[in-house]
Amino acid sequence: MRLSATIAIILLNWNGWRDTVDCVESCRKLDYPNFRILIVDNGSTDGSEAILRERFPDVELIQTGANLGFAGGNNAGIRHALVRGADYVWLLNNDTVVEPGALGALVRVAESDPRVGMVGSKIVYFDDPWLLWFAGAVIDPERPHRPFHRGLYERDTGQYDRVAETGYVTGCSLLARREMMAEVGMLDDDLFLYFEDADWSARAARAGWKLLYVPDSVVRHKESVSSGGAASPRLVYYTARNRLYFVRRNFPAKLAAALCYDLFEHVLVNVKKGRFPLAVAGCRGIRDFLAGKIGQMP
Repeated sequence: MRLSATIAIILLNWNGWRDTVDCVESCRKLDYPNFRILIVDNGSTDGSEAILRERFPDVELIQTGANLGFAGGNNAGIRHALVRGADYVWLLNNDTVVEPGALGALVRVAESDPRVGMVGSKIVYFDDPWLLWFAGAVIDPERPHRPFHRGLYERDTGQYDRVAETGYVTGCSLLARREMMAEVGMLDDDLFLYFEDADWSARAARAGWKLLYVPDSVVRHKESVSSGGAASPRLVYYTARNRLYFVRRNFPAKLAAALCYDLFEHVLVNVKKGRFPLAVAGCRGIRDFLAGKIGQMP
């Protein structure tokens, strides 16, 4: 088992330098010795680049020059890391704080089997670390348009404390093997935001790579429990559009069901509840999928 593998920790920053500072500080306490941190600034307009360079002069930072989305920004970091010889890249949301053993646990599981392509952490809420956000994921082949996080909102009593196969690995904390990326590629830039991690996971699984959830790797996520991931037109647009791309690419026989679900969830439900901007965003997402439009929302 190669526990000296070189890890590049990629932190994507977009107008969020305060969270990135907290994340970097937690990464510096990791007990795994062989890693380097790479901050990718995604065209921030709040002075993030200058602040982060001054705060962390010893941490490498690259500037994309524009908002390339979650996929494009992380891909810029992945390419940079692979050129410099990283054995793995660890995509880590900048609004997370990691436990000291989080990286070592991921590496141990990944290195236990050369066909492990991706591994992901147990992710809990920052403000309530006994409340689960992610303990693996489920994609039902009969309903692939409705992937979900296992354990979401459950109290952590150890019920998910075994290493297990997972339907996908969330991009919030995703360790990816170099050889896997050489075979299946990186995140899809065209998706820009949302479903890019599920799509990447599906491509890897289809190529025969294993996807595993690692409970000993604990990451705390600053997502608000009270908001429940409150919807916005931007979120609805990308979810409605990218869900359809994800299903068409990976479960094409279920595309009609996914389209019906999109129309119901993002259009009809929002109209019924009087949330007309969200309904319009859902219509635009579906329309742009049918028109073949990709990338950043117009």
